Amino acid sequence: MVLLGTIVNGAAIIAGTLLGKLMHRIPDSMKGTVMHAIGLAVVTLGLQMGFKSENFLIVIISLVVGAVIGEWMGLEDKLNAVGGWLEQKIGSNEKGSISKGFVTATLIFVIGAMAVLGALDSGIRGNHEVLYTKSIIDGFTSLILTTTLGIGVIFSAIPVLVYEGAIALFATQIDRFVPQELMDQFIHEMTSAGGIMIFAIGLNLIGITKIRVANLLPGILVVALIVSGMYLFNG
Repeated sequence: MVLLGTIVNGAAIIAGTLLGKLMHRIPDSMKGTVMHAIGLAVVTLGLQMGFKSENFLIVIISLVVGAVIGEWMGLEDKLNAVGGWLEQKIGSNEKGSISKGFVTATLIFVIGAMAVLGALDSGIRGNHEVLYTKSIIDGFTSLILTTTLGIGVIFSAIPVLVYEGAIALFATQIDRFVPQELMDQFIHEMTSAGGIMIFAIGLNLIGITKIRVANLLPGILVVALIVSGMYLFNG
């Protein structure tokens, strides 16, 4: 089922929010330790995916070129700016408490490399492991957010379902236009490049680094271009 990972992600957000309503106070030490545990798991998942490459030079070039494009476009800064604008606009109405929780949670759950990479993996490979991992992170995060921002966090599950579901469904149609051999090559290199990005997300969660992962996302498109070019040249 191509949307299974997306559905689990939405359900985790809802469950986390409901649990958050029941818990008025969570010790900061517990929050930190659990987030570090999740971060370590994400790092391990990223490493497993990173070793899937059959031509690591493609991955290196794609990440470097993707980083240059992402920094030039200022993807992460633009996403943060959009988030700030939305929160300012929607959070200013009379139902600020609910809208603030909704907007803040949506920005956290939707804007990020893991949502894109996980949905692509669900659609192309039928592998939901990335979205399952994201579900754990989002479930715990929604629990924490609900203790401070209220029940509005639960409504963020709707844009998450729409956004990730749309990407996953689109990805299932790619094989209609792309030869199987080319698709297999792309999957290997896309999985590896995406795994390195997820590894970076894990490091950020642990607090070791502050890598601007959103600026690496163009690397996925670069992977597709390089693999396609090599396929046509060799064919």
